[in-house]
Amino acid sequence: MGKLTVLALRAVLVVLLAGSVFVQAVMVPLLAIDLKEAEADLVTQRVPLLVIVVLGVLAFQVVLVCVWRLVTMVRRGTVFSDAAFRYVDVITGAFAAAALLVFGIAVVLAPGEAVAPGIVLLVCGVSVAVLGVALIVLVLRMLLAQAVARDIEAAQMQAELAEVI
Repeated sequence: MGKLTVLALRAVLVVLLAGSVFVQAVMVPLLAIDLKEAEADLVTQRVPLLVIVVLGVLAFQVVLVCVWRLVTMVRRGTVFSDAAFRYVDVITGAFAAAALLVFGIAVVLAPGEAVAPGIVLLVCGVSVAVLGVALIVLVLRMLLAQAVARDIEAAQMQAELAEVI
């Protein structure tokens, strides 16, 4: 990966992380105020929704940090090692947790008349989509495992060839 690509990706990651901190510091309190002033049906769902939003932003931040670490490993040429699996596993777990959190939003919004059933169904669809991302990351982890195995095999073959020569 080129230096410019790494720099651009890191710039995007920094902007996204700064945006997520802004959401936590500014937008969540504003959402709390809006939910407090909302209809009576949403007032009882205020705390669960705020907790889900905060945990969702935290899962997003975890993914950003792990991607940063993986980009660092790519830049150093150490991504094909066992250490990379830890970050990929955390990313998979964060996406799975985010899928559960999105589904939790649907569960919180489902009872009552404040939110239309179609909106709840759309939120469930988003939950399935986020779970799909977790499964894609899991498949990519399997590809990483194959690449690591091939890298180890190539290193062993080079060592054997060096002994012969």
